[in-house]
Formats: sequence, structure tokens, C-alpha cells
Amino acid sequence: MRIRLLCHRAEIYLAGRLNGMNNSERFPLNPRSVHLSVALAAVTLILPVEMQAAEYAAAPLQAKQRWMDRAGQAAAEEFIGIRASDGVEKDLFRIEPTGASTGPVLNAAREFLDSLTKTQLIHTLFAVDDKEWRLWCNVDSAIFLRQGVPLVQMDSGQRTKALNILRTSLSPGGFQLTEDIRKTDHTLAELNGFQPGFGEDLYYFTVMGVPSESEPWGWQVDGHHLIINYFVLGDQVVMSPVFLGGEPVKTTTGKYAGNHILQQEQAAGLRLVQALSSDQQAAAILTREKLRSSNQAEAFKDNLVLDYEGAPVSNFSPDQKQQLVALIELFVGNLREEHAAIRMEEVIAHLDATWFAWIGDTKDDSVYYYRIHSPVILIEFDHQPPVGTRMLNKSREPTRDHIHVTIRTPNGNDYGKDLLRQHYLDHPH
Repeated sequence: MRIRLLCHRAEIYLAGRLNGMNNSERFPLNPRSVHLSVALAAVTLILPVEMQAAEYAAAPLQAKQRWMDRAGQAAAEEFIGIRASDGVEKDLFRIEPTGASTGPVLNAAREFLDSLTKTQLIHTLFAVDDKEWRLWCNVDSAIFLRQGVPLVQMDSGQRTKALNILRTSLSPGGFQLTEDIRKTDHTLAELNGFQPGFGEDLYYFTVMGVPSESEPWGWQVDGHHLIINYFVLGDQVVMSPVFLGGEPVKTTTGKYAGNHILQQEQAAGLRLVQALSSDQQAAAILTREKLRSSNQAEAFKDNLVLDYEGAPVSNFSPDQKQQLVALIELFVGNLREEHAAIRMEEVIAHLDATWFAWIGDTKDDSVYYYRIHSPVILIEFDHQPPVGTRMLNKSREPTRDHIHVTIRTPNGNDYGKDLLRQHYLDHPH
């Protein structure tokens, strides 16, 4: 039997609003008028894998409750943004034309929404300022309940249109990375007997706001080891928070043998720390002991207070700065080329206010964590302990076979929220 979590009043209400309308008639609705509260964040969940209730009752229900409690607590907080202990830095972000078209992304989102059924649309379309943005989480789908429509529940046409949102929003390399990350989840399913929660199609798509040439909107993909939040205002884009990861990051067996992810980012970070002088390394390395998870800005950390640590980039040589910029480009370059170039201009403008921190050793085979932190970008790369590959990695210590990456926009512009704030000041809703 399928397990369903129903919130009948919300479903009846929204179904009534949508009943009898075609998709083009739905979109002119003010998205703020169909705001879903956190209390309705799990209107209907259909488990992606057929299973008996008794089987699911044996699953880690306490873990599921713990994660949902964390989600509710985090979403209840007023959004401030990641910042240092002296507070949010002001006037870092401006609404201004970029000349970089968002037309292909807009068309892709419209085509996707037009392909959905009324029931699917209820779970997919949210107001642009809905707290649903903040309810992403990088744990598997047997533990964390998600909104939106997963790839596994789409027909072939809907699936093509959903993936086209990624294809048009990202660079070719960025899109390929999302495909390869999803493949790692299929490998996890193979290694774990295809238990519920792992799978390349357990990735959920939501759209925030009505896709528009002038009004703010955005989209989110949320699933295990891949989360992208993508805000659009005119021709401006903010792509953060982003979570990227995988386990195993190098696949040696099964359907996707030969698949690998995040190897350039791993190698380039190590080369940079090895290129630092002994004094610079002494400043950059917070500790040479790498234990468990070191990432600070994963799920539900939108209001993290994180001070700058490590080596100041202002003391880097020109060659070291160039090496750092190339490292940052590996992450920012997942964006569509025109918007990646704009983002890099912003990053480079604050390069001398950037810090580089390291945890772990610096040998060629070391496991480690590194952080790039400036007023406008936060990047974390972390080698994690094994979770789904304990049959391959017997030690519980961090391994190169499990990687987590977070990318944030500090000082209030994750999810494009500072741009949205400025938009509302100029265009009251």
C-alpha cells in the first residue's frame, strides 16, 4: 500500500482555488494570496517506493521526527542570513540590470508548470516569499519529507521539462554535475538493496512565485546530495543556498560504474593549501585533526553566525590569489555562463576581504575540510564519514568517498532575500 500523509483542509482549499482553471489562468493569481504556512508544508506525501505499512514502521521514525522538528524550528525563525558576530553587512547587493537573459529559464519553468496536473501543481507552486524555500535538507527521502513533485512521479514529458529547468539555468558542466550526483544516489540504492530513500529520481521540484519577466520568482530542486535554490528578478539571478555531494564519489560497480564527482574541487583545494607558505599555512589550518562533519552551513543554518577564520587572502601573492579565484570558479561556474561571470565579478570585488580556512592534514592522500568566506560568498568543502557505504568503508572516520559542499550568499541574500526586500520597498505588495 502507499503511505499518504494528508492535510485535507489545505488540499480541499487549494484544489477548490484551482478547480476549473487551466494553467495559464492560474498564474495571474497573486502568489502571496496562495501562501502555504509551515503547518501545511507536508500536504500530501506519496512514498516513491511501494511498501507495506509494517515495513515502514520499522524504519527510523525517530530520525524522521527529529529532522522535521529541526525544519519547523528553523523556519519559525525570522530570516536574517549568515553573518559574522558583528552583524549583517549592509548595501552589498543591488537591484540592477545585468544584460544576462533569464528568458530560457523563464520559458522552461512555464513549460514545466503547464505540464503538471492540478494535484501536482498544489504541491509544486508556492508564493515567492514562502518559507518553503528554507525547508530543504540534505538527508535521504526515507527520513525527510519534501514538497514538490519528484522525478519518480513524473511522466516522461514532465521529467524532460523539469530537467530542462536545470539545463537552462546551469552551465553544461553544472547540469552534468547534477546528473552525476543523482547517479551516485542510484549507486547507494544498489549498495543498500534498493531500500526506500535512495534513488536517482528522488529529487523534488518546486517553483516559488509565478514565473515572470519583471516580478520575483524562483525554483528549487531538493533531494539527497543535491539542493539548488535559484531566485530570479528580471535578469538578475541568485543561486544559493546550494548543496552538492555524493557517496560514493567514485563508482566502481553497478549501472553507473566509472561515475565520479567533485574531483577537481577536491584536488584544487589541496593544491592551494600546499601552495601557501609555512606562515600562511599556520594561519589557514585551524586544526590538523579532521573529525566527523566540519561543514557549518548545511540545512537549517540560514541564520548561522560565522566569523572569518584562517588566512586572509589580502596577504596572498598574485599567483596565490589567481589560484584561489580559479578554485572559486569551479563552484560558481555551475551557473549559466553569463550569470557566473557576473557572480565572479562580485566575488573578485571582495577578494581582499576573503579568508581561507583549512581543517585536516595537507598530504596528497589526506582527508580535509576547506572554507572560502567573504562578505558575498561562503563555500565549504568537506570529507564526511561513511553513511551509506559502510560496507565499503569500514572505518567511521572521514573518507574521500563521501563529500559535502555548501555554497551560500552571506549577509542576507541567500534565496535572493535582500533583492526581494528591496523589490518590496519599491513595489509594495
